[in-house]
Amino acid sequence: MNNKILIIIIFLFTLSLYAQVDRSNMPEPGPAPEIQIGDSESFTLDNGLKVFLVKNDKLPVVSFSLVIDRDPIFEGEKAGYVSIAGQLLRTGTKTRSKADIDEAVDFIGARLNTSATGIFASSLTRHTESLLELMSDIVLNAEFKQEELDKIIKQTLSGLKAQKDDPNAIAANVRNALVFGLDHPYGEQVTEETVNNITLEVCQSYYTEYFTPSISYLAIVGDIEKDDAEKLIKKYFDGWKAKDVSKVSYKKPQAPLVNKVSLVDRPQSVQSVVNVSYPIDLKIGSEDVIKTSVANMILGGYFSSKLNSNLREDKGYTYGARSSIDSDELIGSFSASTQVRNSVTDSTITEILSEMKKMRSGDITDEELELAKNFLNGNFSRSLESPQTIARFALNIERYNLPKDYYKNYLKNLDAVTKEDVIAVSKKYIKPDEAHILVVGKGDEVANNLKKFSLSGKINYYDIYGNEYDPSVKKVDPGITVDSIIDRWIDVQGGREKLESIKDVQTTLKGQVQGFEVTLTLSRKIPNLLHQELDAVVVKQTTSFNGEVGKQITNGQESLIEGKQLDELKLQATMNLFLHYDELGITPSLKGIKTINGKDAYEIELLLPSGKKWFNYYDVESGYKIREITTVESPQGSFDQTIDMSDYREVGGVLFPHKLSQQLGPQSIELEVAEIKVNQDLSDGFFN
Repeated sequence: MNNKILIIIIFLFTLSLYAQVDRSNMPEPGPAPEIQIGDSESFTLDNGLKVFLVKNDKLPVVSFSLVIDRDPIFEGEKAGYVSIAGQLLRTGTKTRSKADIDEAVDFIGARLNTSATGIFASSLTRHTESLLELMSDIVLNAEFKQEELDKIIKQTLSGLKAQKDDPNAIAANVRNALVFGLDHPYGEQVTEETVNNITLEVCQSYYTEYFTPSISYLAIVGDIEKDDAEKLIKKYFDGWKAKDVSKVSYKKPQAPLVNKVSLVDRPQSVQSVVNVSYPIDLKIGSEDVIKTSVANMILGGYFSSKLNSNLREDKGYTYGARSSIDSDELIGSFSASTQVRNSVTDSTITEILSEMKKMRSGDITDEELELAKNFLNGNFSRSLESPQTIARFALNIERYNLPKDYYKNYLKNLDAVTKEDVIAVSKKYIKPDEAHILVVGKGDEVANNLKKFSLSGKINYYDIYGNEYDPSVKKVDPGITVDSIIDRWIDVQGGREKLESIKDVQTTLKGQVQGFEVTLTLSRKIPNLLHQELDAVVVKQTTSFNGEVGKQITNGQESLIEGKQLDELKLQATMNLFLHYDELGITPSLKGIKTINGKDAYEIELLLPSGKKWFNYYDVESGYKIREITTVESPQGSFDQTIDMSDYREVGGVLFPHKLSQQLGPQSIELEVAEIKVNQDLSDGFFN
């Protein structure tokens, strides 16, 4: 009976407490707690190895994290060898086989993992010396064997084969290729071909060149005193030889000027993988990193984010959607991704871009802000339970020159993030109009609906390794060559003799753009003199090239044309450029047959000395040149300029197109020839 009374009293007391809490309002957050992270002690060996110790005697465990701080490596035709070299480290030394290493690790109940950028090992404190002896043997005396390489290559090829049918893996590969470029360490692709190119020698050379104390850090966390640690590290790593390691730099990837739509066509797909991404300049430890982590959490960083709430909870398009804003010392990136059924692929992209725009406009509630900060707070606090986290903090502070109290003050700095901070970094790093929009899915069902996200209405097609291709290109008869196509083009114009008899040409074209009358007068003289006048009422522009100097005057503002722009202007000014490919260093190649405005046309790629590519298209039936695509440099970046040519008529014994349709970025101009004059004996001075 007394027990029953006690239970009733406890129940009533609990109920009274519950009744006193007003649950209609979110409780005020408390002050950010102090983070107790052990201060690191440090010392440096004579060979340059920097060592950091964070003492943690809560458990009789010690861990070692060795980091090789090298620049990213572009691996080229042997892409994948760096990762494989890291795996080979675990397969044997000059005195131990892989089986010996495995047995030694198991005997002391340790963990030991190797990678291309270091080694992580941990054990009970009483086995510290045995673990360090084993670890140093791997670092100083690694010996790669062909049979172990063969095993890893076989495993790697098996993994790549599986990825070829995994739309998420495909999306990750192509996304990196688009964001960073195939010629960048972050964007290059590991393929079956590159893996089969990997040799034991290239893996050995990686180990020999980069495993040096000169660029290495060792973080120690656990139950060990500094004096003991220093004694043991010197004993086992003093003999590690230092060497110089060269630095490498890469061209910084740039976001597209306008949204670029890309498609990997998988006819068997019943769902689409959608990714919106682009590179960003966000360095590790910069003042924006914590703020962007909050912004990303609100947008798509966890279950309660805007993207997930919209696409999963409200629309029912997907099981989950996420985003990331990643910092990096070389180049960071933004990404938003999900997987949806084909029928809602375009609607999903619309919603992703809409949520990105809302972040920039400040459509963020106080509740969203606090929930995101609380989630990050919890993640950070839980991460402190891992000794690897403490080691990573110590290394990051040294590697990236962070303030010594960066991580101790993390929660305080997180708590200080305001809505205004989030809006500011959203405007800086979230770019819904300058992104790569990538879809991996069934082209027949999704392609047409994707065109609306591109200003030009163009969709770029890619294979699973990020190589662009044109799905409309048809195979060419083996008897057709670049020379035969050019020879025919010369003949249909009037013949080589007629072409070479024309010393100068002046063409006047008229048209309209955005309601304004446009007059374009283009004068050219052999070999490469050019004078162009554009009168568009509100814009008057003159471009001149006298064979050496290029100049542009826009509404009275004069500027010289220099560098790559000048080199390309010289090519554009060359009369009958197709007659001078060899002497100008232009390499033409026949790429296939493409449909242009309903007509089959031979596509000839022109590889310029600068490495850029231009394209010319010749009608299969008539032999006429009907399109050319060149790259135009401007202060806003580079654009593809497309000019379609039609209505050929004879002037001075040579055929000239009398209708031109020019597409430059989002702008389209229709021009008709008003007059063509040939051989007026224009003076060279006219082109000054």
